[in-house]
Amino acid sequence: MTLTDEFGEELADFVRRVAELKAARSMPADDLPTVLDAAIFELDHVADQLWPQYERLSTSGPARTGSPTAQENQLLKAVFQCLPLPVVLVDRETVVRRLNPSATAFTGVRAGYATGRPLTGFLAHADRVAFRTQAAAVARGDGDRSLTVHLQQRPATPVRATLTALRPSGEPRNTVLVVLQPTGTRVPAVEPPSRPLPDLTEATRHAALMDLVDAMTTALLTAPAAEALDRAAHVLHDRFADWVIADAAAPALARTTVLAPSEQEAKLLATQDPTTCPLVVEAARGGSTSLQIRPQNPDAFGHDSTGAPVLVRADVTSLLSVPLTTADGRVRAVLTLFRSGARLAFSMAEARVMDTMARHIAVAMSSAP
Repeated sequence: MTLTDEFGEELADFVRRVAELKAARSMPADDLPTVLDAAIFELDHVADQLWPQYERLSTSGPARTGSPTAQENQLLKAVFQCLPLPVVLVDRETVVRRLNPSATAFTGVRAGYATGRPLTGFLAHADRVAFRTQAAAVARGDGDRSLTVHLQQRPATPVRATLTALRPSGEPRNTVLVVLQPTGTRVPAVEPPSRPLPDLTEATRHAALMDLVDAMTTALLTAPAAEALDRAAHVLHDRFADWVIADAAAPALARTTVLAPSEQEAKLLATQDPTTCPLVVEAARGGSTSLQIRPQNPDAFGHDSTGAPVLVRADVTSLLSVPLTTADGRVRAVLTLFRSGARLAFSMAEARVMDTMARHIAVAMSSAP
């Protein structure tokens, strides 16, 4: 790869990170110093790295050293897997390449699910821009970095992330090795495999879903058609989702119900135009149920009355956007459900149950004018 090609990639990465910094302006005031530090760091990078590199464009590059043998590679993989500390290998855009069993236990995210997804998606929104900036700096060879972040599943626990560059054999550019160390707490031990026990947690969740379906059926059977959507939203609120937003789709999109953790938070979305919410618009056009875990696009549900991205302000960790479609294919309304903070993300099983309840709600609404 020539220096010109590398400069083009660096510039493209810089433009993407600047866009993220612009979106981060709506963060709460307490989180803005971290964003400001990241912005200053990016400006330093332009002055110290990109501009000089632009002035001296050449095709020369550092000499490559010999590649490790296959036996050495096997040894390195074994060391990576056996390390007692949570370790994650990511690329310059923080996309997970590998994570060891300790990292799986610590983050609560399976290796198969995490691989191919940005590590920033598992962090609190306020930490994502800074982490992405530091990872890019390490990948381009600016030295090791260390910063404090917070996992979405445990937002109250600070985690120290140490980043160092690593050049895998046969690859043209650096990757980043991330070591996660909880501040003031021990790293969860990786338990050896044992005889499988009955999954009582899963059985409990299934029972809770059946109770929810029963409550929804009862509410819809006793509600007038004109009140079915609002009654359904109240059944789902709190017991199934932290936020429930209902938007009528016919004759035009219109917000009807907003249920939030507090009345003040609900007011922020009560006056929002649902046509400015891409998720709602897509569902109203006849789309299928959308399940998102740690949504990457902060603007997917538009902005609240203060101008802040809704998904960031509500600290959304997972969401369901469900069209209420009648048998003839008409979308009567759209229900959007948020879970936030440390609450467990929506599962595929819960999404399927919500699909079933959506059909029942649409039937209950069908006699309304």
